Amino acid sequence: MSILSYNGGAVVAMKGKDCVAIASDLRFGINQGCTVATDFEKVFEMGPHLYCGLPGLITDTLTVRNKLKFRVNLYELKEDRKISPEVFVSMLSNLLYERRFGPFFVEPIVAGLLPKTYEPYICGMDLIGCPNRPEDFVVAGTCAEQLYGMCEALWEPNLGPNDLFETISQSLVNAFDRDAYSGWGAAVYVIEKDKVTFKKLKTRMD
Repeated sequence: MSILSYNGGAVVAMKGKDCVAIASDLRFGINQGCTVATDFEKVFEMGPHLYCGLPGLITDTLTVRNKLKFRVNLYELKEDRKISPEVFVSMLSNLLYERRFGPFFVEPIVAGLLPKTYEPYICGMDLIGCPNRPEDFVVAGTCAEQLYGMCEALWEPNLGPNDLFETISQSLVNAFDRDAYSGWGAAVYVIEKDKVTFKKLKTRMD
């Protein structure tokens, strides 16, 4: 058993036309099969147009979240501006690589809009901070294989916000329906230039 799958969970991010979406399941389990809670979100706000998903070992998810918020606050105090997704990815990559010999067991996914152009930006990482910046979508979690299949089947270029929400929701829900270690509802964020839309999805609870 991989320690990354001990608590279960799944996160996916997708690019659209002038928008980006990130979604996670809500299950918190222990010892893989035992469900403890059904309201644990794995996506955290890091800025006005910047969100970070942290699937993996729950204790490390919370630790990395707190360390990131601390570093982001320090950066914004020092620079007197909001952090951009690219700078945030470098910060996160450095944080993970510092601990490469005793790593945090998380596989982060970053989604946001670039500050001036408002182009969608997504990035995934392994547990020592190697970034992967695809042009379509990025996935992580215990049902990553199923997510790859669903996203490749459903994703199209230049999706609008509503279509992007539908695509990412269907991809995530249908993927974690085939995985016992994730699911039990989903949380979806659609990030646009002037607003962020958050929706919770009710799904199968078995």
